[in-house]
Amino acid sequence: MLLHALPLDSSMWAEQMHLLPGATHAPTLYSSGETIDAWARAALKPLKGDNIIVVGCSVGGSCALEVATIAPQRVSALVLIGTKARHHPEPTFHASALRLIDEEGLEAAWYSYWAPLFSRTASTATVDRAKEMALRSSAAEIARGVTVFHTRPSRDHRLSTFPGPITIVSGADDVAPGPSASALQAAAAIDGRLHVLPACGHYVPLERAFALNAILADVIRSQEVA
Repeated sequence: MLLHALPLDSSMWAEQMHLLPGATHAPTLYSSGETIDAWARAALKPLKGDNIIVVGCSVGGSCALEVATIAPQRVSALVLIGTKARHHPEPTFHASALRLIDEEGLEAAWYSYWAPLFSRTASTATVDRAKEMALRSSAAEIARGVTVFHTRPSRDHRLSTFPGPITIVSGADDVAPGPSASALQAAAAIDGRLHVLPACGHYVPLERAFALNAILADVIRSQEVA
């Protein structure tokens, strides 16, 4: 299961869909509801069976933790990319983001909130692809995603109680949450592994697809052996 970042959609995983052909689910979540719980339940609903590897980037990582909270017996491994498990609500920031989207539009919000999360070394083509992806969604959909992100519960306790492997991935240039916070999260897990990718910002699946694919292939192999 591949869970996308805000303000992107399931197509951000185009370079990862081949890793487990015929057994990969990458939903776009904006229409799934107003809460991270609703998103997680919607993502789980089409899947049958157990032994699910849940991979999430940013708010998708928060959704992955929610999936592991709802159905821990079905999840065999977590991969959290640019994810902050602990959440402190920021209602003023939440309200200002919604106001910017409503008054100035998605493109203004893109340049204010999401474009700065790329590494300065990211190619123009990569950033342009992400922007095009973001602007395919409606303002209402992205606003819903912003609300889901800002109202999600803290799930840092899930890191220390989930029995399977948790792989934490961060770009070296990421600031949300970044390598230091990611290292603390990996250390909190029962079976935590940390990967920090150089010359990479927040959107690892787009910025360093080849390196991420190697990490995911290792996780898949470890679960096949298990």
